[in-house]
Amino acid sequence: MITSDILLLSLLIFGAAVLYSSVGHAGASGYLAAMAFFGLAPAVMKPTALVLNILVASLATARFYRARCFSASTLWPFAVGSIPLAFLGGALHLPGGIYKPVVGVILLFAAIRLAWPGQKEAVPPPKGVPTLPAVASGGGIGLLSGLTGTGGGIFLSPLLLFTGWAETRETAGVSAAFILMNSVAGLAGNLASVRSLPPALPLWVAAAGLGGTLGSGLGSRTLPPRALRFLLAVVLAVAGLKLILT
Repeated sequence: MITSDILLLSLLIFGAAVLYSSVGHAGASGYLAAMAFFGLAPAVMKPTALVLNILVASLATARFYRARCFSASTLWPFAVGSIPLAFLGGALHLPGGIYKPVVGVILLFAAIRLAWPGQKEAVPPPKGVPTLPAVASGGGIGLLSGLTGTGGGIFLSPLLLFTGWAETRETAGVSAAFILMNSVAGLAGNLASVRSLPPALPLWVAAAGLGGTLGSGLGSRTLPPRALRFLLAVVLAVAGLKLILT
């Protein structure tokens, strides 16, 4: 990549980290979208997204935990199902012809979630998480996370909110920790993939770290502006269609 492309991609990674971390996500779908715009190979995209995810999810988890927006009882059944299957998914390699449309669909799903009107707080209060359904759904999300290099937060968050298993801020905190665990497991499942990490990674790590610090600090107190979420949704949708159609 030429220097200007590296710097522009760094800026996009920073923006994705700010927006995603503000709602307890680590930004993998945003990073994948940005890398897709610049035509990076799937072998580079997957481990790079996971490394950035681990950093930003760590920052977000710490922020939301300190703000008391976290529930271990909500997290653990999803984690039990997701971690081993995220490890397995990380060890599997999807051919480019399959990887690109799969990631493209995930980006479109993320775009819809970002553009969708914000969820209201659960009323009545959250019901609590039924163990077996949570373990099963966590397993499915974990496998998909490991295969594609995402953390699974874009699937866990709506599940928690739609079912009333957690309120909005708790959902953000639980999602951040869930993403961190899945990202570590996915990368551990294929440590050999780190050989494909690009030379510009330190710069992108710095951009993601700065964005994650800023976004998680804001998100632990307030949600990001809807207009910014919508703009990011447009970017994800365009990148997703690009991967699916090309």
